[in-house]
Amino acid sequence: MPKKIPLRQCVGCREMKPKKELIRVVKSPEGQVSLDFKGKKPGRGAYVCPRAECLKRARKARALERAFSAPMPDGVYEALEAQMEEGPDG
Repeated sequence: MPKKIPLRQCVGCREMKPKKELIRVVKSPEGQVSLDFKGKKPGRGAYVCPRAECLKRARKARALERAFSAPMPDGVYEALEAQMEEGPDG
């Protein structure tokens, strides 16, 4: 029997994709929001495609605010875009 591939929904484009293809946005227990390229950081997670358009669409729809049930601090989206451009090494 083939191994089941976990799917997650992108908060930007709302498409279901394999978990490994998406970037996890995590809100730590301390309230800090960051990108989790490995999917191992503790905290509440939401998933976004590795495209800047999806992050912009999530920002416009206030999807991360809904996913985390909390307002996003100023500059979070800009920091996430910068982290996304740097990639998993940065």
